[in-house]
Amino acid sequence: MLPRYQYILKYRGQYGDEWEAVLKACHKRCAERTLEVLKQNGSIFIKLGQHLSSMKYLLPEEWTATFVPLQDHCPVSSYDSIAAMVLKDTGLPLDEHFDHFAKTPIGAASLAQVHLATMKGTGQEVAVKVQHPALEEWVPLDLFLTRTTFSIVKFFFPEYDLEWLSNEMESSLPLELDFALEGRNALRTKEYFSKRHNSPLVVPDVIWGIRRILVMENVSGHRTDDLNYLDSNGIDRDEVSGALAHIFNEMIFGDTPLHCDPHGGNIAIRKHNHRRKPNFDIILYDHGLYRDIPKQLRRDYAKLWLAVIDADEIGMRKYAYDVAGITDDQFPLFASAITGRDFMTATKSVVSTRSEREKEKVSGAMGEGMLQEMTNTIADERKLVQLLGKVPRIILLILKTNDLTRSLDENLHTRDGPVRNFMILARYCSKTVLQEQVEIIGQTGSILWPSNFLRLLGAWTSFTRVEIKLSL
Repeated sequence: MLPRYQYILKYRGQYGDEWEAVLKACHKRCAERTLEVLKQNGSIFIKLGQHLSSMKYLLPEEWTATFVPLQDHCPVSSYDSIAAMVLKDTGLPLDEHFDHFAKTPIGAASLAQVHLATMKGTGQEVAVKVQHPALEEWVPLDLFLTRTTFSIVKFFFPEYDLEWLSNEMESSLPLELDFALEGRNALRTKEYFSKRHNSPLVVPDVIWGIRRILVMENVSGHRTDDLNYLDSNGIDRDEVSGALAHIFNEMIFGDTPLHCDPHGGNIAIRKHNHRRKPNFDIILYDHGLYRDIPKQLRRDYAKLWLAVIDADEIGMRKYAYDVAGITDDQFPLFASAITGRDFMTATKSVVSTRSEREKEKVSGAMGEGMLQEMTNTIADERKLVQLLGKVPRIILLILKTNDLTRSLDENLHTRDGPVRNFMILARYCSKTVLQEQVEIIGQTGSILWPSNFLRLLGAWTSFTRVEIKLSL
């Protein structure tokens, strides 16, 4: 695969006008070969492929689209191996925990699978998430092979340094493999959103959990892109889109951790017949990959987005540096990555719907950026992959979450397009900035002091200005 890319880049001039088609074909062939290797090796390699499929801000469409089947193609561990693991980890056989335990899982992922069961004594129907038993033996080796693979890629393509991705996997995978931690994350999120009375978010309750086994309330629903289900049940797609925007903006700007893996398989919709608005629930699964965003980072990130929405390029550059250390030379790439828009659009108006031409332009630019300078789009820029290797890991996870939620929204084919979600984002940002200003004013004395009162009035005026602008 690497020699093929080297050959195409070396003899680019010979292809003339056919260069783009040749590069796309190379991407497709290499992606298909990599897909087969990931399937054959299973384990964390499936997880790696799932992660790569969501990185539309980095990889060309030929790669991300090819890896999409990995969301559903996952290994299934045998019933006997699961029973043996439960006995080993708890000291009791399955029938001491459950009156019934389905032998066939209702779903399987790269790290675990889920079985329906009935709690012993109470008769409660539950979903039991069990880790693939073989992971304990193979994960250290798989991580080593992943790290070695990215090191080899870096050796042949020094400008294509993806070692940060293997480093992120090495730090995040132990957290995802600790189901007791996942249970605590779920309960923390459930408690936080239970106080948001208008939120339709449902987090399945946790019965009990240990490192490799998690027993949860059984809550099922339909995928968010099941448009037939939404339409036939009178569920407004725009309301679903808005609810998702509220949930994940609350996680970014509120005092709760961020769910960093909101792909289509981890979110479900169900009809709520006893509530008029909204008439649906959003069910959130898989709470293993969470991150707490530091307060100051949340505030600077809010200021960055307010600058984006105001098309204030000077402010965008300032807060891009504060948030991620982005220099002026790196800024055009970062602006495209964080907004999912062409740079010129990102600095003028991000609330317009992305055209197919713009999607292709951004995707093509990002794909070419893997291997060469992004000329013809952003002259003399460093490659996006080099940029992402230098920004803080938490920013990469926020980027990933942004891209996944943006994809969820586009799959809903809403009437309003991205406009409504940008308005929701702007309100969270302006509220976050207002709270910071009120806190700073409060540290200098009473708000009744003339100077503090004037500062508070100025902060409220700025907040109101954003609200008025959004309502126009």
